Amino acid sequence: MRKVGKPVVFVVVAIIIVFTTLAFFGISTSYGDITTTYIKGVDDIRWGIDIRGGVDVTFTPPEGYDATPEEMAAAESIIKVRLVSQNITDYETYVDEAKDRIIVRFPWKEGETDFNPEQAVKELGETALLTFRENQSGPVVIEGKHVKSASAEPSPDGRGSQVKLELTDEGAELFSDATGRLIGQQISIWMDDTMISAPRVDSQIPGGVAYITGGAQGFDVKEAKALADRINGGALPFKLETENFSTISPTLGFGARDAMVTAGVIAFVLVAIFIIIMYRMCGVVASIALVGQVAGMIACLTGFFAPFPSFTLTLPGIAGIILSIGMGVDANVITSERIKEELRNGKTLDGAIDSGFQRTFSAIFDGNITMVIVAIILMGAFGPPQSIFNSLLSPIFRWFGPSATGAIYSFGFTLIVGVIFNFIMGVTASRLMLKSVSKFKPFKKPWLYGGAK
Repeated sequence: MRKVGKPVVFVVVAIIIVFTTLAFFGISTSYGDITTTYIKGVDDIRWGIDIRGGVDVTFTPPEGYDATPEEMAAAESIIKVRLVSQNITDYETYVDEAKDRIIVRFPWKEGETDFNPEQAVKELGETALLTFRENQSGPVVIEGKHVKSASAEPSPDGRGSQVKLELTDEGAELFSDATGRLIGQQISIWMDDTMISAPRVDSQIPGGVAYITGGAQGFDVKEAKALADRINGGALPFKLETENFSTISPTLGFGARDAMVTAGVIAFVLVAIFIIIMYRMCGVVASIALVGQVAGMIACLTGFFAPFPSFTLTLPGIAGIILSIGMGVDANVITSERIKEELRNGKTLDGAIDSGFQRTFSAIFDGNITMVIVAIILMGAFGPPQSIFNSLLSPIFRWFGPSATGAIYSFGFTLIVGVIFNFIMGVTASRLMLKSVSKFKPFKKPWLYGGAK
């Protein structure tokens, strides 16, 4: 750091300007109605349900009924089929097997004016009607009450997986008769009014045990389990009940978002003015670093960095961004105060800057690492089961159950990326810029950094 040259400040500032511009505006091209996005900007942020509006509902079996994990998986499969049948594809479903809960979230559709959320939730929780029909629109062969169970298992020939279907005695008799007269034809499987599979009958099937092989290629493990879950869903002995249900309108959500963003911008400007007045050149450098910190957090949300996907931003997530900015300000204030103190103790400008950053690093590190621990706990305890922190620390976080409170998860995410970019911008970039700018003659005056005139 003692060899930082004059050009470094221009390089760092240029990198921050370019990075900020790309993070906020992205790069895309349009040809007619086709838009190709190369780098995503703020317009590509995926907003959470609490902002764009939607439905949040928790389903449970009837009181006193202890559902098995297989039954809960089957119930989740029913919900997914019904969501898709209503043209709702951007949904989230999580199963908490410990508490027999299914958490479902889905947003309002673009331009939706007559969607009835209460009716949609009622339809999602109804007992599924499973039927096996001749070909794809013929009479019913058997119903869900005739199915004992369905399970995924490896194919005997080693080519993928298959679904094993076990029937009741009445179902076995009906199915044997149907397969005897439908050899070479199809028996389609329907969930409510949605066809989920249409296997071909190769031979008569007596005995009440049938195998759905998935054709010449077979099913993969995921496909076989999905089909088995759907079939089991039609044989559920209970109706899902609504434990919690809430909706939020897009108008209210976007209004709250705009208010928080406006508050954040105003707070940023006021804080920048304050630290520039109080700490002069240190404040200017800190403000530039804060801009880079915000750009870094936005880039993490939009999927700017190729290995990482875009992230859903909620209202608490915006609060996490604002809190992270405050932490970045705090780090720069601590360092600026230390530099001011070193100058007043008689150190040279270079010595004061070096000592200021060195002696405050441990305090900044301790404060930020504490926030990292908090963020990891929030993301692990309240994130979906497939989240990275929940997966890595599943023995700890399994105790909480997959509550999947996306709002809290989003808060933890913005908090942790804010800490990371606080180190990159508020510590490293600030130090490089301050060391470099102090080499210029007009900026060698100690009073510009808090010393006496």
